[in-house]
Amino acid sequence: MNAAVHQDERRLVPMTVASLNEVLPIEQAAYEFPWTRGNFIDSLHAGYAALLLRGAGNELLGYFLAMSGVDEMHLLNLTVAPAHQGRGHALYMLDALQALARSRHAAQLWLEVRVSNARARHLYERYGFRNVGLRKGYYPAAQGREDAIVMSLSL
Repeated sequence: MNAAVHQDERRLVPMTVASLNEVLPIEQAAYEFPWTRGNFIDSLHAGYAALLLRGAGNELLGYFLAMSGVDEMHLLNLTVAPAHQGRGHALYMLDALQALARSRHAAQLWLEVRVSNARARHLYERYGFRNVGLRKGYYPAAQGREDAIVMSLSL
């Protein structure tokens, strides 16, 4: 299958508690310190934006969750299944997130990213996010805690 056909078959659908049986294996494969089922359930119950990216045959390619605030939206989790990384799916979801944020009249998008996650940092920088701060000891790490870079995108 060529990439153009594959991309045309992508669609975003709401994440539900029932879809977590598909989401959790991807989360666990993608991260050393993955979100728990409880983290996802809490986010869904709080009414956060939570969307799945589906591809051909209804395959789960990735997902994102974001929290709306006053004049802003905060990206909490954006994950592409490891087997599908490097194919533009993260950019597709960022475009959808930006459209969603604009529809909710947000002026800024915010996120935190691990200092060690150079691939994600590069993606966000290419997309237009700017480094605006550092949160010391924000993430759990194999030995202690890891800092997070705070990034922002003006809409």
